[in-house]
Amino acid sequence: MSDTDPLVLLIEDESQMRRFLRVCLVNHGFRLVESETGEDGLLQAATRNPDVVLLDLGLPDLDGLEVTRRLREWSPAPVIVLSARGQEKDKVAALDAGADDYLTKPFGVDELLARIRVALRHRERAGEHPEPVFQTGDLRLDQHRRQVFVGDREVHLTPFEYKLLSTLVRHAGRVLTHRQLLIEVWGVAYATQTQYLRVFMGQLRHKLEANPAQPRYLLTEPGVGYRLKAD
Repeated sequence: MSDTDPLVLLIEDESQMRRFLRVCLVNHGFRLVESETGEDGLLQAATRNPDVVLLDLGLPDLDGLEVTRRLREWSPAPVIVLSARGQEKDKVAALDAGADDYLTKPFGVDELLARIRVALRHRERAGEHPEPVFQTGDLRLDQHRRQVFVGDREVHLTPFEYKLLSTLVRHAGRVLTHRQLLIEVWGVAYATQTQYLRVFMGQLRHKLEANPAQPRYLLTEPGVGYRLKAD
């Protein structure tokens, strides 16, 4: 292990979960800092500058949503919530508070590692100038020319379809809630119009997916929002 390995801050009060994650992360090449409370987690985030934060919502001193909101005021580190709260409203609340992703306990090691890798790639891209061409599988978006291709076939999108796709591309790999997408693409007045978003997502899938009923790229997070698959 070296100082260049990604540093993970784990904010979790349950000792058994900390032991499990310690073994998992260290064995896969991550450095680890652990905190048992929200206040100490915020302090560690400020002093250690982690590459990614794993955060439990049920902390003894602060609610994890408050920790997320406070982190988002100054820290660029991706936040992945790990919680036993599996209801849709809890996921939406965490993501709207600024979390990048959400895993419900219990979860598999491989899924956690995959989500961490996506979060790290997203942070790396956020620190650079956006790539003019984004590609995942056969789907390609040329942002300079505002052109979209599936394989060699150019796909013509309406202005709002293009804006929706480019928003998902900008956050590729992240879950975006219905509210986040509606505000970013259409504005605050449309923040609750989830049916409106569903219609446009259906149109995008029919244009971009080989099988719109089983999408490969434009993935649904049931009751929460959407995620663009990132290679």
